[in-house]
Amino acid sequence: MFEAAELRREVAKMDYESEVARLRLELFELQRRLERHPFPLIVLFGGVDAAGKSETVHLLNEWMDPRWIANRAFETPSEEERERPPFWPFWLALPPRGRIGLFLSGWYLQPIFDRVHRTSSKAEFDGALDRIASFERMLADDGAVIVKFWMHLDRKAQKKRLRALARNPLTRWRVTRRQWNQWKRYDRIIVAAERLIQRTSVAHAPWIIVDASDERYRRLVVGTEICRALTGAFTRHERALAAAATAAPRHRRRQTRPRDLVGRVDLDRSILEALDMTRALPKERFETQLLRQQGRVYLAQRRAQAKRRTIVLVFEGWDAAGKGGAIRRVASALDPQCYRVVPMAAPTDEERARHYLWRFWRHLSRAGRVTIFDRSWYGRVLVERVDGYASEAEWNRAYAEIEGFEEQLADFGIILVKYWLHITKDEQERRFHERAQSPHKSWKLTKDDWRNRAKWDEYELAVNDMVARTSTRRAPWHLIPANDKNYARVEVLRLAADAIERALE
Repeated sequence: MFEAAELRREVAKMDYESEVARLRLELFELQRRLERHPFPLIVLFGGVDAAGKSETVHLLNEWMDPRWIANRAFETPSEEERERPPFWPFWLALPPRGRIGLFLSGWYLQPIFDRVHRTSSKAEFDGALDRIASFERMLADDGAVIVKFWMHLDRKAQKKRLRALARNPLTRWRVTRRQWNQWKRYDRIIVAAERLIQRTSVAHAPWIIVDASDERYRRLVVGTEICRALTGAFTRHERALAAAATAAPRHRRRQTRPRDLVGRVDLDRSILEALDMTRALPKERFETQLLRQQGRVYLAQRRAQAKRRTIVLVFEGWDAAGKGGAIRRVASALDPQCYRVVPMAAPTDEERARHYLWRFWRHLSRAGRVTIFDRSWYGRVLVERVDGYASEAEWNRAYAEIEGFEEQLADFGIILVKYWLHITKDEQERRFHERAQSPHKSWKLTKDDWRNRAKWDEYELAVNDMVARTSTRRAPWHLIPANDKNYARVEVLRLAADAIERALE
């Protein structure tokens, strides 16, 4: 695979200087043009040590405007990073739309390191590469332009480069014992790299192997390939805009169930309609049951904290279904230092500039703590689906993206509990009027609440599909009849305690 990158290509100084002037201008103009487009450019640099990865990143910052470039290098995970799922630091580092992110090794560093040092099997290595491929597919589906460079030197050239750096007093500090140890494992690195490139070089995220033996050649190849990637992305985007502008206007189609659900659910009866909405807890039993279940939650969470197991509670439900009241009863059972409630409203400008899952990744807590989401990533397949903020293609692929996200949480040992608080349409109307008449609650009632109520049937269909497609063995949905607030609040606590205790068995 690397034979073509070991030909020791060279570029004469005169040819380089004439070519680089044109290339720098083109890169700068493309960067300015990127600012007006709704996608980021992600450039990842992998390769052997001393192949010029860092130097190339510095060079690109010189050739372009560094104010609109995010440079990120990843080494051994910090303590904070080890307390969260492996992809957490990479999600946080993603550049917003219209900007450029330059990543040194990035999400490939740990899998290749583990394979080279034989702390992972071939199957584990392939599994890690498959997860990376899914991650990159998700970014590309959201519009990101991804270019990956493998900076290559053959074994002799790498040794020569390391020795030259070590002999120079000004660069001696750059050569470490770790790099010499890695050089001794050169053959293992190349075998792992070949496997890595075979499994993760695809049209939307290609690997470009660069002969790094000549600095001038390396610089021109990297700059030219970035220009090519951006130019192609602009062309595709502008063609898509032109096609959309000339297409005949379409009336909004009535929602239908995806084909893969036919035969799995009763199309004449939703999952929500099967709930027993008469479930209630008498007032005289409520306080006793509340205290009992809060005690269970408290003790279970303390055990989870001792084992450094993170807990994530997700609350979804109809407007006025009682999510806030249920969350308060859970929170009052926890040590205030151990939890945080994250209310999710409409995304901010900063959040809209990135993949929709970015704002949820950033809120994941450290090990042993509790994060409570008041609404969540399921907005993609609920409000964004119903109100048209996401296209049909976007919300349809979100089911698999969300399932993959939750799988990563579960694989890391996070205890995930998901609730849908369900009330009837009549009960919602009663609570709306009650809120309107209460000086302490009227602020909760907005025009959006009434507007969403008018789309009840569409939301019910969306909820039905959400549950059918994202309730898995490791992250099941708990559907709670919430016409009676006392019953719902105790049930939320009971299910949380059950889930935590079961996970700690």
